[in-house]
Amino acid sequence: MDETNRLIITIDGPAGSGKSTLSKNVAQALGWRYLDTGAIYRAVAVAAELMDVSEPEQVVALAKTLDIKIETCDNLSRVWLGDREVTSLIRSPSISQFSSVVSSYPQVREALMWLQRQQGANGRLVTEGRDMGSVVFPMAGLKFFLTADPQIRAERRRLQLLREGRAEDLSEVLRLIIERDKADSTREIAPLSIPKGAVVIDSTAMSLFEVETIMLGEARKVFGV
Repeated sequence: MDETNRLIITIDGPAGSGKSTLSKNVAQALGWRYLDTGAIYRAVAVAAELMDVSEPEQVVALAKTLDIKIETCDNLSRVWLGDREVTSLIRSPSISQFSSVVSSYPQVREALMWLQRQQGANGRLVTEGRDMGSVVFPMAGLKFFLTADPQIRAERRRLQLLREGRAEDLSEVLRLIIERDKADSTREIAPLSIPKGAVVIDSTAMSLFEVETIMLGEARKVFGV
């Protein structure tokens, strides 16, 4: 196994499972880099919405022209489309749903795959998404699949939105999460699935700190860090 590929940790799982927070925390604890791949697809969705583009062919053409930059500092990811920062826009509920549609377009995934793999070229990377361990980094040295009951995930997502200043009805957040689960699990290209060899963690009855402790323990066993 190539050493740079081996020094990658992937965390896959459904919406609201805590992947982003845990990926940032694990990367910080190990002193590794963090890549928010979902933000890349969300940035494409924002651009498509701003340009009033929705047809697959149009979205694909747009994705190939975008200048997407992601900067992680102090455990926070900031995202730009060209010179415009879209960090707050990419987390809106409508963009969450639209990004699932955007990521189902094969040519969009192909156009953005190189960007993701380029970020992992030097190893020592923690990344999260829906197909990081199964498609993007199948040779990663450590893979996790994180899940939880939809109701718990909805409650966590609603709290996250409240911290960002956006009040959302819990029932609506739950409805969107269930819809997202179905869309992600049934799409033809790279559907949400448990990567081969992944450590599966159900965090329904666990705190994120408990999950992080498990992940860091696995990382120490695998990488000796």
